[in-house]
Amino acid sequence: MDIILSGLAFLALLTVLVLFHEFGHFIAARKAGVTVEEFGFGLPPRAKALFVSGGTVFSLNWIPFGGFVRLQGENATTEAERSRRGSFNSVSVPARVAILTAGVAMNFLCALVIFSFGFSVGRWIPTYLSFKEMQAAAQRGEIHLKAVVLIDDIVSGGGAAQVGVPKDSILLRLDDQSVPSPEHVATMQEGKKRVTYTLLTGENFSEEKTFTIPLKDGRAGVVLRPFPQELSSPRRSLASALLLSLREARVVTVQTVAGMARLFFSLARTGTVPEGITGIVGIAQLTHASIQEGFATYLRLIALLSLSLAVLNILPLPALDGGRLLFVLVEAVRQRPANRRFELAANAIGFAFLIFLILLITYHDILRLF
Repeated sequence: MDIILSGLAFLALLTVLVLFHEFGHFIAARKAGVTVEEFGFGLPPRAKALFVSGGTVFSLNWIPFGGFVRLQGENATTEAERSRRGSFNSVSVPARVAILTAGVAMNFLCALVIFSFGFSVGRWIPTYLSFKEMQAAAQRGEIHLKAVVLIDDIVSGGGAAQVGVPKDSILLRLDDQSVPSPEHVATMQEGKKRVTYTLLTGENFSEEKTFTIPLKDGRAGVVLRPFPQELSSPRRSLASALLLSLREARVVTVQTVAGMARLFFSLARTGTVPEGITGIVGIAQLTHASIQEGFATYLRLIALLSLSLAVLNILPLPALDGGRLLFVLVEAVRQRPANRRFELAANAIGFAFLIFLILLITYHDILRLF
């Protein structure tokens, strides 16, 4: 039952995000006077024409992922087709820019609404890229944080390994003195031959244990890191939550662009997909994990993917909204359209490259499963 529920949640996630995106294009095109020939639920081939409204055929398609809109004249090659009333290319440059960016705007808006709800009602913790960022946020009163020192690993052959110190334990005291941070441990052990660690270990750190550890050159043979033992967020006003949502959007945008740069660099250098870059299979895994953790986690995943979809689509790559937008902006600068056949060829090549990229990332996702 869990697998079926996760599968349905995965389909719903992708479909909702893509339909939101396409609905943005649909509304902007209608407002600009561009004829929307078809609004498809799912991807072709068409299963059934549901109804016709305002000159638009609303269709149900066989591939149950997302959807699409087909605008009149968007792939026109002749000037007569381009200038025909209701054609995409017949409207002004600002109108075309609005149509092309409307999908991204809808995904961005969707993410902001979800994040604002989560940071206010759900009391979500914002994304912090380092522990120092988290500590600074706690000092600002943005979150509540109780930081402790965690034994992250045990060095083989060291004093801690000899006496059986368990990793993933909290270092509560060193010789009966509290340990404020990992950086203080070296100073506290300086000049000593042995020290006593008081640890919180076991399930939920519920068990207290003491170990006397021989030192070598002032070192116990442990790898330490700061750890948030207590981490929570207050209930916020909508205005405060919206500001945090904008910050979250900035963080996710920077991380997404950096991830794409890492992907292209890795492909050019080694032909491999780097860790942390995931595709359809990886998203399905994330969806399954989020469903296990609860609806709030699933909702946050939707917001994160909505933002990522917005960022990826606005990148100036052929076949994406950003690539098509680039051709429109070039036309505005040159005061004449780019060569239409060149534009269509670039979009076709770009689309083929994107399919290749999706298949390559999916292949690496599958390898990681094993």
